[in-house]
Amino acid sequence: MSLPQGRADQLATRLSAAGFSPRVTDHDDHTRIEMEVADSVSAGSWQELLAVLEAADRFGLDVSSAGGRLAWAAIRRNAPVTDDAVRGRTHQL
Repeated sequence: MSLPQGRADQLATRLSAAGFSPRVTDHDDHTRIEMEVADSVSAGSWQELLAVLEAADRFGLDVSSAGGRLAWAAIRRNAPVTDDAVRGRTHQL
């Protein structure tokens, strides 16, 4: 199993343990994990959701006009080598 696929599997497992129902889809350059976020999410589940999103390469929360929420996280298949590059951070000199 590749490192990116292992990361995606680990994040999906954490989301399942927190009470979410993640859906994992593979794309050419990334793996996407998405889940519906109900209005009645516990504080602990929200904290774990935020921690998982923070561990992804990209993430977002989409809100529909009907009020539904879809959280998503993406893991790049060809991620840069360093943690800072993976997270999209740069250092200012």
